Amino acid sequence: MGLLSDLAARFRHERATLALDDIQALILRSRPEPYVGLHAMLRFDDAARGRDLVRRLAGHIPSAAGWTGDRAAWIGAAFSHQGLQALGVPQASLDSFPLPFRQGMAARAAQLRDVDGNAPAHWEAAFEPGNCHLALTIYARDEAALAEAREKALGELARSRGVTLVGSHAFGADADAKNPFGFRDSISQPAVAGSGVDPLPGQERAIAAGEFILGENSETGAPLAMPQPPELGRNGSFVVLRKYASRPGAFNDFVRDHADGADAQERLAAKMVGRWRSGAPLNLAPERDDPDLGADPARNNAFDFSGDARGFICPHASHMRRLNPRDGKLTILTDVNIHRIIRRSSTFGPKWRPDLTAADDGKEERGIFFIFISARAYDTIEFLQQEWINRGNFIDLGEERDPLVGLHEAPGTFTIPQDPVRRRVDGITTFNRLRGGEYLFMPSLAALRWIGAGGWA
Repeated sequence: MGLLSDLAARFRHERATLALDDIQALILRSRPEPYVGLHAMLRFDDAARGRDLVRRLAGHIPSAAGWTGDRAAWIGAAFSHQGLQALGVPQASLDSFPLPFRQGMAARAAQLRDVDGNAPAHWEAAFEPGNCHLALTIYARDEAALAEAREKALGELARSRGVTLVGSHAFGADADAKNPFGFRDSISQPAVAGSGVDPLPGQERAIAAGEFILGENSETGAPLAMPQPPELGRNGSFVVLRKYASRPGAFNDFVRDHADGADAQERLAAKMVGRWRSGAPLNLAPERDDPDLGADPARNNAFDFSGDARGFICPHASHMRRLNPRDGKLTILTDVNIHRIIRRSSTFGPKWRPDLTAADDGKEERGIFFIFISARAYDTIEFLQQEWINRGNFIDLGEERDPLVGLHEAPGTFTIPQDPVRRRVDGITTFNRLRGGEYLFMPSLAALRWIGAGGWA
């Protein structure tokens, strides 16, 4: 059962307390599996004409109210700070946004540790500061549904003046929903209180809606600060978009160089990720992959690390355990629930193959758009980049970095706890190179109409 059909089966309208008919579907609706789609980045060159496009696009963007699972495609829309500025949103409203959003992702490179090969100087033109004003994302079940949705969105653009398409990128994955390294992706998602969808086994409890939806109570018991006026901020959320060019051939080479035989190589790769390629977690399948487990959303997340305190099964340094420590003991204390994110990542390029080598990287474009949604998005991504991804102090590993998404300008190390002596695997390089990104605001449907109508006038 795919993520979308599973959510639809668990949705109970009578349990929903959120304003689902005002929240963009992309926030609370998971992508289908398999999926295809399109990211399009637009720049507003004329305020009035830009607002007219937003007004027309608003009619094509579905709400989260339709949890029946029968929609073949849907469109989401999110703005950069410079995009809202270009549309003429009043300065008082612009100033009410968080500082990182106002500055933009490129200006926050130091806080994000986007340096050296990941620095903004190496980003694609669509993500150069000031270029991406509006990001449109289309998810669809198949190419026919994508073509219909694309015609709606880009058809409105074609009928517009004063708006420029600065970049677009097709993406997609088959029913296995695997990322460029051959691992099932976006498995762990938080349950959102008030969404009408009960938590799955392993999700413990629903996270307070205000961690994801502005205007609702957060984990602190009160709403987080939101953009003003309420017509603009309420029922919206913040989005982090980061495009990575992946190097699966280099990853394959690393695994081959440090493990003898196919089984040992798969085990090392799983240790680095925290799951087998099917999505089966090491803590439920410690000896070998279990594809049935990996494909079952009722079981593939039903675990914690309480029985693996020393990391003998799933290393503390693995990608999955770093980014979702669950109930693991952290040296640097933090409330894990305020760093939960809704993932909407998308894979592009040919599928992973075991015979790929570093010499193949770059011949065909492979990668991932890392996209997540949270009312604390900017604090969260900067915390993740500084502490959980590009440092290891929180798990007593000093400067050791995430083996999959960490920036390794000098060859890095991956630590595998063992008894009596832990194993340190040296020579990790950067397997995902940042090619651009932006901090975005995803407004409610009412706010889209408010922006399109110039509601401040």
